[in-house]
Amino acid sequence: MRFEKLLREDIPRFIPYYRNQKTKISNFTLSFLFMWFRHQNAMYALTDGCLIIREKFVNMPYFHYPLSLTGDDEEAEARALDSLEKYCRETNERLHFTNVPAEKLCTLAARYGADLHISNSRRWRDYLYEADDFKNYPGGKYSGQRNHVNKFNKEHPDSVFCVYEEKDLPEALAFLEEYAASRPEKDSFSATEEMKAAAELMPHVKELGLVCGFMRAGGKMISLSVGERCGDMMVVVIEKALREYRGAYPATAQMFAKTFCDGVRYINREDDAGDLGLRKSKLQYLPCRLVDKYNLVPHRAIDALSYFPEMRTKRLTLCGIAKEDAAVYARLAKDDELNKYWGYDWRKDAPKKLTDAWFYKDALRDFSKKKEIREGVYFEGALIGEAVLHNFGYRAEAEIGVRILREMQGRGFAREALVGLMEYAFSKLNLERIEAKCFKENTPSERALLAAGMRRAGEDDTFYYFYKTAAM
Repeated sequence: MRFEKLLREDIPRFIPYYRNQKTKISNFTLSFLFMWFRHQNAMYALTDGCLIIREKFVNMPYFHYPLSLTGDDEEAEARALDSLEKYCRETNERLHFTNVPAEKLCTLAARYGADLHISNSRRWRDYLYEADDFKNYPGGKYSGQRNHVNKFNKEHPDSVFCVYEEKDLPEALAFLEEYAASRPEKDSFSATEEMKAAAELMPHVKELGLVCGFMRAGGKMISLSVGERCGDMMVVVIEKALREYRGAYPATAQMFAKTFCDGVRYINREDDAGDLGLRKSKLQYLPCRLVDKYNLVPHRAIDALSYFPEMRTKRLTLCGIAKEDAAVYARLAKDDELNKYWGYDWRKDAPKKLTDAWFYKDALRDFSKKKEIREGVYFEGALIGEAVLHNFGYRAEAEIGVRILREMQGRGFAREALVGLMEYAFSKLNLERIEAKCFKENTPSERALLAAGMRRAGEDDTFYYFYKTAAM
């Protein structure tokens, strides 16, 4: 699985995924992606029949829930989640979901267990309405909207709602400029960027399969509305009207619904982003519900660990490496014969002015960043090697490794350290699966892993793979 930088020309490829989406969330639309992909530092992956969008804010990745081609292919979504978890383990990126639909929350909670952080901010919930209500503004509850429309029609008897065509682009762009100039109180960064994004979207309305209409009064364009149909939902992504034309908003919204919402059950008018004035306006149209958007962060076994654990076996003590053992640890880490089978070359990260203390501090840094747990292996009080838990996954799994100073090899210390660390991982860290691999030519490592109770899990051209579960 590989994420690629999202370019504007990529977006039309995703039409099949968004047209069939059933989430009722406005963020899962082509138009939202088009308008905000640069600000989100967006990337994408097509995997296992699904589209996954990756955003990034302040160096933290956020992943959208996988969108399948049919919108409800649970098997494809599960495979895509498998691929995403593997990607996060391989790249050491945190698995952080954003805009999770409520109907997928139980799926993720069951998948990742009880140790989750879940949030659902009010400011990002979408407003969902019955489409027929906008077509008719029925009953007493919509008397205010009907009155505004009647006044608008009375004051502008020549008003007409028009379906947007490509020839209307210059006029639409001029309207957006006039609208922005008339709203100085909206001169915030997000409002300014929204207007830029709206102007950039307009030339691509037809290409993206969007619908667009506008109101004329006195021959002048006074409002503009753009929507995107997703299943039985119409998402209104742009809705602007000049404020001096009283009633233009409800009149445009009604005509937009009448013109474009045949066969549509719901109209999504997006979130209010915490703007209380906008919130009041959206509530006045009486949403049938607010659409929840959850952020979900599954925690790994290492995340709650704040100190190096200590464990004892018959002959060994496994614990954090002592500062006074930095020189011995550096000798272990720099041994080229050992490194040949360790799978990591320290030279690519080492500073030019290398000291023994750097290796010791590197172990502390990796632990503080929750990358791995490097335990010193001590025999009769002396450091003889290290045992490592790393590559932690999000379904209670991790990878194990051990290396012993060459002069201390051949005495069963590697097997004993593996057993001790695995017992701790299963009983205290609540891991359910521990994995390992070794180079095919590294026969001593292969023997140690098997002697520690691990089972073969396959091979490729380079490695033998092993695993052990809590139930074994």
